[in-house]
Amino acid sequence: MKKIDEYQGKKVLVMGFGISGINAAHLLVKLGANVTANDKATPKKNDIVDDLEADGIKVITGDNPISLANEGFDVVVKNPGIPYDNPLVAAFVKQGTPIITEAELGWQIFDGHLVSVTGSNGKTTTTTLTQLMIAENAKHQVKYAGNIGISFSKIAEDLGPDDTLVTELSSFQLLGAPTIHPHIAIITNIFSNHLDYHKTRENYINAKLNITRNQTKDDFLVINWDRDEWQKIAQRSQATIVPFSRLNKSHEGSYVEDGMIYWRGQEVMPTKDIRLIGPQNVENALAAIAAAKLSGVTNDAIKKVLTTFSGVRHRLQYVMEYQERLFYNDSKSTDIEATEVALQGFDRPVILLAGGLDRGYTFERLVPYFKKHVKAMIVFGECKDKMKDAGNQAGVPVVESENAITAVPEAWKLSEPGDVILLSPANASWDQFPSFEVRGDKFIEAVEELTGKKEQ
Repeated sequence: MKKIDEYQGKKVLVMGFGISGINAAHLLVKLGANVTANDKATPKKNDIVDDLEADGIKVITGDNPISLANEGFDVVVKNPGIPYDNPLVAAFVKQGTPIITEAELGWQIFDGHLVSVTGSNGKTTTTTLTQLMIAENAKHQVKYAGNIGISFSKIAEDLGPDDTLVTELSSFQLLGAPTIHPHIAIITNIFSNHLDYHKTRENYINAKLNITRNQTKDDFLVINWDRDEWQKIAQRSQATIVPFSRLNKSHEGSYVEDGMIYWRGQEVMPTKDIRLIGPQNVENALAAIAAAKLSGVTNDAIKKVLTTFSGVRHRLQYVMEYQERLFYNDSKSTDIEATEVALQGFDRPVILLAGGLDRGYTFERLVPYFKKHVKAMIVFGECKDKMKDAGNQAGVPVVESENAITAVPEAWKLSEPGDVILLSPANASWDQFPSFEVRGDKFIEAVEELTGKKEQ
């Protein structure tokens, strides 16, 4: 951990009691700050408040009182999910109070080698693969943190100058990380996500590009080269560009040619040996390979990881095989693009479980994928009628169900040996579940109940 004194004696407000917010509050006390912690909700567990207060932190819960804007805070550390049009946040913006996220605080105390990953899809898998590959050859600590569910600042406290940290960073986190400076940055792809938060696609892109804002020609931006738009976006970085591509050959980075993965013209391994299924995971592997090779990782280490790693939970996760049916949990597919990609990964008939929060859009884009890959659909949630319309357009049998749990036995009734039963909702979970993780866990529990087996 790097020693810094910029928070010594400063008055800091931490907004949000998530894992990152609680860790940030305790860290700021160690850094000499006078800390107030605020959450709009009242925690169900009293020990959260007790632990904060025991560390000398003033705690305010049950509201974001606008009066806090008049208490002279020097800095606000905001939970990334709290929007900037929140009245209290907006008041701080208006008066010019610096607003950062916990990722920025983590960067400020980090004293090692930073690799950071962002993108619309594939972030967590790419982060995990990158960390595993670098760790395979490393003589020092290699950890991961960030949007992957582990506090950046908490891990950074325990790492030294020779250690490596691979961080997954969301657009929300990057908006509040003005000085972050990874030596290697990765952009997996950019679609039109989170526009309810960012308002416009350009705002969303700009937030993503904060990952490379402070990079120089001595740093590297690893970026997907499969779309012209992403190639143009790369031109906005000062870093050395390292492309990765499943579709376009480029000797400057990692790419696929005739079923073989190459790094700068040298063979690495066949794509068929990657344990993860689907074209999206070839792209994730290519991104991780580029970062790993830039970090000095050997081909043998890369092969070991890619031939053994079976996936991140909820991200096209293989659950089990039962009576010649394969079950997959892709609850993290909360948008149309992710479900498109998931369906392309299978060469077997798919029973698709889909639906969720109605964000106002329809699903005509999925019709060609339904026609090609889907045998039958089970739909649920607020947008089930819209999902059903798309299924009908594709000529696919559609059954309505209450949710992702009740959909499992319905899917089983429609399945035959050789089929895939896939939860890939194409929608957020918040109409019925608090998170995509809970939705995926409940799906797995339903599969286990149906089969009498535990996930593999």
